[in-house]
Amino acid sequence: MASSSGASSGSTAMLRISSSEEDLQQVMDLRKRKRMLSNRESARRSRMKKQKHLNDLMGQLGQLRKGNSEILTRMDFISQLYMNIEAENSVLRAQKAELSHRLDSLNEIIEYVNFSYELFEFEDDVASVSENSHQIGDGFFVNPWNNANFPANQPIMDMVMH
Repeated sequence: MASSSGASSGSTAMLRISSSEEDLQQVMDLRKRKRMLSNRESARRSRMKKQKHLNDLMGQLGQLRKGNSEILTRMDFISQLYMNIEAENSVLRAQKAELSHRLDSLNEIIEYVNFSYELFEFEDDVASVSENSHQIGDGFFVNPWNNANFPANQPIMDMVMH
């Protein structure tokens, strides 16, 4: 019998070791489950954070596209305005060139008339003709801007056409 009690104490020890291993296994399983739940929760939070970040980026993208569209619209408007002003400026440059050319022509005419008038005066002095016989009306050719028939507010082109 002694042997059976020795065997019995051996199996009790084995049961204790086995029980202790089972407890340890349960503790490890419990920790493993807690870690898995914690990891799942962490992964869920990470996915939610990533989704929120993606939604924020999509919102920014929408705002940037809207701003870009507004800028393009303003650029188109300003470009059209620039082209209109450039065209008007071109017309004004052409008008300025035409008026400068006319003014040069008129100045040449005035110089010619003044030179001719001086020749007439010289001929008058040489021929000793009376001052009234070859006098040109009211000094128009000497200073054409003093002519009473020249309207001050009428452009030169209108005078030529009338």
